[in-house]
Amino acid sequence: MCGRYSFAVEDALILERFGLRVRTAIYKARYNCSPTQNLAVIANDAPDTLQFFRWGLIPSWTKAAAGHQVPPGHGVATGHAVATGHGVATGHGVAPRHGVAPRHAVALLINARAETVVEKPSFKNAFRNRRCLVPATGFFEWKRGEGEASRRVSTPYHIGMKTGEPFCFAGLWDKWISGDGEIIHSFTIITTSPNQLMEQIHDRMPVILHREDEQRWIVPQPDPSLAELLKPYPAELMEAWTVSKLVNSPANDGAEILSRELFL
Repeated sequence: MCGRYSFAVEDALILERFGLRVRTAIYKARYNCSPTQNLAVIANDAPDTLQFFRWGLIPSWTKAAAGHQVPPGHGVATGHAVATGHGVATGHGVAPRHGVAPRHAVALLINARAETVVEKPSFKNAFRNRRCLVPATGFFEWKRGEGEASRRVSTPYHIGMKTGEPFCFAGLWDKWISGDGEIIHSFTIITTSPNQLMEQIHDRMPVILHREDEQRWIVPQPDPSLAELLKPYPAELMEAWTVSKLVNSPANDGAEILSRELFL
């Protein structure tokens, strides 16, 4: 899965890499992007604009009881989510950070599996019509220790490109309208099987698009052949290193959490 990532670049690099101008009042470097936060995406409805959508897809057809909305500022439980030690879920949803889910809360889907995204009801319409790029400079994953006792201890890793350049995850987006008319744009990140680097850490990884495929991913028309892009990124172009356990808390969002410790 992918439950945390970083997108920390200067405005000038966003213009150079993505061809997009950003307003400093809206954009800021993010070192610990977490579910339920409003984060930068490039969606196929406005491919020349850096927009900010909530991480955790809410399909447009989702219904919530009148007067009960997606709760701001904290996680939302799903029937498949199990909270882990670093504040994200082992299923597709976001687990509640305070232990109790709000009544009638809407489930947020932070990841979509590449193997089923074309056919699963929660994602198939978004795959056809509402795709997005999720720009990043790296992502985090937690490696469990070996042995019964050690498995309770997880070591955080930051994974990115050897060049240090930003890249894009393959994402899907949707627009949800609550019972009282509130509009929420949200997104999910597609995951796939791990490459040779990631399999040392976890059994899933986010789909990273090759630069030459990014514009193809966000064309407005449906294109079934896009499923062929949902595969592991070449391991030889990536690197991973352990980082501070400060990353375990979404409240920590400074450059110090990326301090390089031990490389794989």
